Amino acid sequence: MSDLQAIISDVHGNFEAMKAVLDDILSKNITDIVCLGDLIGYGPNPKECIDFATNFRITMIGNHEEALMEELRTSGFNPKASGSRNWTYEQLNLFDEEHKDENAKRWDFIGEMEETRTEDDIMYVHASPCDPTREYIYQRDIAQPVKMKRIFAEIEHICFLGHTHQPGVFTEDLKYYSPRDLPKVCKLPQSKKSIVNVGSVGQPRDFDVRACYVVLDPKARAIAYRRVSYDVQCTAQKIFETDGLDDTLGQRLLAGR
Repeated sequence: MSDLQAIISDVHGNFEAMKAVLDDILSKNITDIVCLGDLIGYGPNPKECIDFATNFRITMIGNHEEALMEELRTSGFNPKASGSRNWTYEQLNLFDEEHKDENAKRWDFIGEMEETRTEDDIMYVHASPCDPTREYIYQRDIAQPVKMKRIFAEIEHICFLGHTHQPGVFTEDLKYYSPRDLPKVCKLPQSKKSIVNVGSVGQPRDFDVRACYVVLDPKARAIAYRRVSYDVQCTAQKIFETDGLDDTLGQRLLAGR
């Protein structure tokens, strides 16, 4: 058994990507898996992704799970996201007698998801320490010192998050590093706080169609970004064939944006 930890986020109902990433994780004998939310939304296999996540050690709540639980939380969603939320809600219908028990377990699992988790000096959250499910932290925010200082004030040392689907590391001296700027295994600075965006498993938006996640060595405070190929065309085709999911959700998978 490995002492390493796999941190994934933003699966978005993309079961093909999730299976490929889990195979990659298991190939390293990693059993400690942390998911930072948004298992659902946009993609065609929400139930399967939820079921797989029940085996993870930690699963945080994302804005798409939150919107599923409370429709008013879709206020910041665009029409495509709102449409996928409504379609996902129907897939988890508790009035479907054939799948009622299974869906009830899925709703219970979502209802038990945490907003934040801190272990030692490491924080896990979906979006931001200040607003766990909704605030975006983009690369361009390094030019907003007031915003970044407010966020870093909530972090003891390291925070892992997702939400933007764009992998990268922020440090409290207002520096940003994309994965290509980092060594294959990157030791996070001991003397500075860091925010690590782990990217997205199911809907990457950095013009790389491959699934993205992070491997953490908690003792060494070192990370490694992993990119994993999967059958993107298969997932996209499922979206194209699903009434209730907009075709652009499949098209963007093929473009990695």
